[in-house]
Amino acid sequence: MATAGVISQGSSDSALSLYHLLDPDVLADPYALYARLRNEDPVHWDPFLHTWVITRYDDVMKVLKSFSADRTPTPEQLAAMGLETMGPIAKVLVKQMLFMDAPAHTRIRSLAAHAFTPARVHALRQQVQQIMDSLIDALDGRREFDIIEEIANPLPAIVTAQMLGVPTADHRQLKAWSADFAEMLGNFQHNPNRIGQMLKTVEDVTDYFKAAVQDQRRNPSGGLIHALLTAEIVGDKLTDEEVVANTVVTMVGGQETTTNLIGNGLLTLFRNPEAKQRIMNDPSIISAAVEELLRYESPSQHTGRIAPADVEIGGKLIRKGQAVLAVMAAANRDPAQFTNPDSLDFTRAENRHLAFGWAAHFCFGAPLARLEAQIVFPTILRRLKNLRVKTEDLTWRFNLGLRGLIALPATFDEIVP
Repeated sequence: MATAGVISQGSSDSALSLYHLLDPDVLADPYALYARLRNEDPVHWDPFLHTWVITRYDDVMKVLKSFSADRTPTPEQLAAMGLETMGPIAKVLVKQMLFMDAPAHTRIRSLAAHAFTPARVHALRQQVQQIMDSLIDALDGRREFDIIEEIANPLPAIVTAQMLGVPTADHRQLKAWSADFAEMLGNFQHNPNRIGQMLKTVEDVTDYFKAAVQDQRRNPSGGLIHALLTAEIVGDKLTDEEVVANTVVTMVGGQETTTNLIGNGLLTLFRNPEAKQRIMNDPSIISAAVEELLRYESPSQHTGRIAPADVEIGGKLIRKGQAVLAVMAAANRDPAQFTNPDSLDFTRAENRHLAFGWAAHFCFGAPLARLEAQIVFPTILRRLKNLRVKTEDLTWRFNLGLRGLIALPATFDEIVP
């Protein structure tokens, strides 16, 4: 509990507000803003976003470990606010473990863990390599391409379809739905002009996975949907609605994080040619390299939580029920945790970055995202001779929480078998 002398609100300096991420120049390089927040007001009340913004590593860890993730209004609460039209979106979100606390979160996570095992992910390694090689082979006869369009988008979409047990031919539709959900999850507030499209996306993706659940009952394929349907602990099983809702969040997480990791990671490598050359010379360092790329350019920049009680952090009193934004990307460059945090260092020891979150809500798809990145980076650098990537004047997706590029133009001389 906070002492009487602790102030209840932080600096209201507009220069520190995360609304500056709406500026394309700041969105392109948010790390100077994050550094100012860490140094000047690490527990900052942002009056424009009506949330506390937490940027130091230890403080972000505390929020991720102990603050509530149950922050999605129910359909009934939306109706009471006159927002009945948003009900179908909330109906899906409230059943996703991403927005649950224990014991509901523990139950669904435990059941899902029986379906999403390390062995299941490891078994996908050969398939991921084959998909990656086929995407590169498809560039034959060309010398210019967009890494996002040709590699970073389709690879995780195809892998996700295979993992879920739905037709890989549907991967473009899965990606489109995923991008819409990412817009909802990554931005501070929803665009009223997009509500109609969001409602259609929720209806379409829900119908799609309801049909997939029924198909898995008739014709089991061994994919994740079937595994979720059959997962059982002491007689407890997921309902069809829970299977659908958590298949949706797995679909989104399996695509958006990996797409951004691939794009951000390759851009970072070409902005740091010595690091790129190290991977080319010694592919055995790829695991450590992926972890450092995740820390340096985190695909997921921040996540929201709710204070479960009056809590003191950094001399500030955060009241029960107040919104908190834990900025993992700022924590990942905290000099109190990482030596020379603004430098890319593949030899970094004890790289306990927070790119996938922490504690109970650690990203469910992290092992698969790591696997895909560990295959993509050395493969593309090896097979595309003299690959050259545009590193300046790029446009970042207008998503304030899920950091990624719209396009990453590249050229190469030839494809190596």
